[in-house]
Amino acid sequence: MANTLRLGIGRRMIPIPPMIWQRVIRAGGRKARASLAFMSEDHHRVRDHAVLELARTGAPLSPEAIAAALDIELPRVATILDELEKHMTFVFRSDGRNVTWAYPVTVEETPHHARFSTGEEAWSP
Repeated sequence: MANTLRLGIGRRMIPIPPMIWQRVIRAGGRKARASLAFMSEDHHRVRDHAVLELARTGAPLSPEAIAAALDIELPRVATILDELEKHMTFVFRSDGRNVTWAYPVTVEETPHHARFSTGEEAWSP
């Protein structure tokens, strides 16, 4: 069964040749890398910090708190948040200022719930 993929259509399972699905996966990987190419190390640091803090506190995260925690100047944090939100990548600010979700967690109640190996629990978009 290794290296096989089947597509369910109704009650039938249709085998998909590896040559096809591997090509699709490679193309998806190239597309994902290209969509993240704008992100600097600071973009990743801001996003990662937001995920951890939203899960830990369960409260919206201000740009000032991010700047202080990561020792990045506030205008730079504001620019990074704008860019992450503009690219619809990882963060959203419901009030236009404070981060309320950083994928995969949100402080807003949703039907989905995430539990981390460290014990934190959070809503998930």
